[in-house]
Amino acid sequence: MESPLTAEPLPIVAITRRLPGELTLPGAELRVGPERAMPRAELLDFVAGASALITWVSENIDAQLLDAAAGLRVVANYAVGVDNIDLDACTARGVTVTNTPDAVTEGTANMALALLLAVARRVVEGDRFVRAGDWARAGLLGPADMLGQDLTGRTMLIVGAGRIGQAMALRAHALGMRILYVSRTTRWRFELAPLAARHVELDEGLALCDVLSIHTPLTPQTHHLINAESLALLKPSSILINTSRGGVVDESALVAALGEGRLAGAGLDVFEHEPHVHQGLLTLENVVLTPHIGSAERRFRQAMTRMALENVRAVLQGEAPPNPVT
Repeated sequence: MESPLTAEPLPIVAITRRLPGELTLPGAELRVGPERAMPRAELLDFVAGASALITWVSENIDAQLLDAAAGLRVVANYAVGVDNIDLDACTARGVTVTNTPDAVTEGTANMALALLLAVARRVVEGDRFVRAGDWARAGLLGPADMLGQDLTGRTMLIVGAGRIGQAMALRAHALGMRILYVSRTTRWRFELAPLAARHVELDEGLALCDVLSIHTPLTPQTHHLINAESLALLKPSSILINTSRGGVVDESALVAALGEGRLAGAGLDVFEHEPHVHQGLLTLENVVLTPHIGSAERRFRQAMTRMALENVRAVLQGEAPPNPVT
């Protein structure tokens, strides 16, 4: 397709997945991929000739893909995390990388809270009990049946004191929980009212908390940050929640801790080798699993679409994008 004014081909924006919301970008040709992930060879063909990519977190944006998209100017990641992108390779080729902060905050924090309540109150276990007909066979439950954990007055440790971590802390505060947080520096928005949270080192926080909620990005430094040694510091009554990236937690160590009763439960929206899940997690009754849908609330996913398109528009028009990754 050519522009009627310049008779030059319009820049191609390759969108690797179907996105919610309105997909319009004047002055560009949109090439929209399927709902599910493309095989690698198909993806490499799909990005050929593109000036811009809008990518999902499961796409590995590496040197090979960047070379397949010769002339690429911007990679707009449809996520806040960019661990799927080789930033050095992009920099070497002069490719700008952007993300979608803020838009994922509320939805992901809502998912973290949903997982916490589901684990603490045994919601999924109860659902299975009813659907399988076990309730009808057992009869009305008694006062000591299917008891869950109370959260009011308990302590939550936030690992990763960014936007999502703060949003989760506010939700926990509303439940009457005390907040500890781990961060390289003091975060005053955590320390001041209403949270009045306390800054701690990781090991101290793990020993004190009743709920560990993980919100840190996946980096070489945070890979398996929560490992066998970390899990050993938690109380046997503690609950672990992870809505950040699966690689932050050593899943084999987590399975062992849960299976041996050294941890009360876990709620996981992310996994080390998505979409494959550690077999041990699939067999445990005290785990709630969701398929990486943390930000999947209609309003916020539509906002992410607008943000990604605006980042692309800015770069293609020679402007600074609103959400550069540095």
